[in-house]
Amino acid sequence: MSETATVPTAPLRARAEIDLGALRANVRALRARTPNAALMAVVKSDGYGHGALPCAREALAAGATWLGTATPEEALALRAAGLPGRILCWLWVPGGPWRQAIEADIDVSVSGMWALREAVAAAKGAGRHARVQLKADTGLGRNGCQPGDDWAELVREALRAEADGLVRVTGLWSHFACADEPGHPSVAAQLARFREMLAYAEEQGVRPEVRHIANSPATLTLPETHFDLVRPGIAMYGISPSPELGTPADFGLRPVMTLSASLALVKHVPGGHGVSYGHHYVTSGETTLGLIPVGYGDGIPRHASGTGPVLVDGKWRTVAGRVAMDQFVVDLGGDEPEVGSEALLFGPGDRGEPTAEDWAQACGTIAYEIVTRIGTRVPRVYVDASI
Repeated sequence: MSETATVPTAPLRARAEIDLGALRANVRALRARTPNAALMAVVKSDGYGHGALPCAREALAAGATWLGTATPEEALALRAAGLPGRILCWLWVPGGPWRQAIEADIDVSVSGMWALREAVAAAKGAGRHARVQLKADTGLGRNGCQPGDDWAELVREALRAEADGLVRVTGLWSHFACADEPGHPSVAAQLARFREMLAYAEEQGVRPEVRHIANSPATLTLPETHFDLVRPGIAMYGISPSPELGTPADFGLRPVMTLSASLALVKHVPGGHGVSYGHHYVTSGETTLGLIPVGYGDGIPRHASGTGPVLVDGKWRTVAGRVAMDQFVVDLGGDEPEVGSEALLFGPGDRGEPTAEDWAQACGTIAYEIVTRIGTRVPRVYVDASI
């Protein structure tokens, strides 16, 4: 998990500045929307590209009481770094590090009998009970136990393991498919199914500490889904989970990552000059070209070829031609900024720069992908840390 503690003194080819003050403010804004529920800060995939460890620390400082990861390795790394409190991880495969997770006091999610059996076996080996959360598939169709006989068997066997002192069922949970689409009928259907599956488990004797289904969009717009715990992911990093729901500012959020690069070259070229692989862009007349030294090897989407926006010398420019592995070009239209000038790919928008959502629109994807895919070759520079 990446962490850069200080701002380097040498000029950088590129940098992703992470505003930890904005992250703390986002967590506080999310907590204000969920006064009756605890908050889990989801820091999977290296904190959506922002850095799991520093973001987790700041989220806890701002009032989060749980951390969430996809893989057990991500959870174990947080615990090894000394982070306290509750951590849930949910993406397991057979043979995973169940015992290590149990010994590290990590809550483990199970979606079926194979996983429960592995958790129980690991608990026996560790000589202590496993903290287990049962995940219900209420309609997303990914991870989670199917309703009906499968859910009944999982609940029954989990209670049996609990009676044997091998398991403590700490949670019941699920995940929405379409909470980012206002009014989608699946939201009400999933919520009803979740309530049914909760009621069954509790009737059988499960006494969970937390019941949870609310992701970022549900946290922001569906208070009836908050139950005991909410799990904001992308919203914590100041990005709206859906433009249809509102902008970050509409929810009192601020984007945390600003991606910039140093202009590597400015040169004059004649009209009719091909640019980058395949010559998909040809200059319409005499102009200047600027070289931005990042590419798809750094996580810049190749789908941004010909469409990605960049602020250079106070003006929006557009990727000219194809994004290559390490670089791309913008047509400066005759302007001549100094080599080394800042090229702002995206940020909060305060300086007129594009946002991650602008890049998502340009690429036909979602802003989640834009920030998460920024690779480890781009240093993370953390500002306004509280600890």
